[in-house]
Amino acid sequence: MAYIKSFLLSLCFCSLTALATEQPLDEKLKVFEPYLGTWQSDFNVTAGKPAVQDVSTWQRALNGTAIKTLHSINEGEYGGESMIFWDSKKQSLVFYYFTTAGFYTQGTMNVLSPTQFVAYENVTGNKEGITKVKSTSEFKDNQFVVSTSYLKKGQWTKPETRTYTRSNKQVVFK
Repeated sequence: MAYIKSFLLSLCFCSLTALATEQPLDEKLKVFEPYLGTWQSDFNVTAGKPAVQDVSTWQRALNGTAIKTLHSINEGEYGGESMIFWDSKKQSLVFYYFTTAGFYTQGTMNVLSPTQFVAYENVTGNKEGITKVKSTSEFKDNQFVVSTSYLKKGQWTKPETRTYTRSNKQVVFK
């Protein structure tokens, strides 16, 4: 009898734990729901240059009031972590992004449609002269495309476009 009680208690605990992890995202973060999970992008590189692969994971965080992202390029050569959340004082989606290269960014996001958003970042401490970043992301056909431009040494770069597909790879930090 004690075995059955223990089993039932364990089953109830597991059920409650599963329900707790399935809490929805805050309404302000719903645009990110399809991004949850792990993704990879194999960058287009010039012939003769080494391959570049970005692996990223998007996670529900802080009881659904934030999104946490982790990413690493080439299994830890470079990586970063961000938190995206609704700032009620600014009435805006905001984020902070911290990197293994020792710089960080802070920015805002505007939702353009249920599948598209744009991010504006101010960069602090980048050694290559990048001071701002603008990126547009769109989720379509179970993949997402990101187009990014950098304000580098006072000039905006030509947008770089990357396509991310679902992945089983892991984000790696060295």
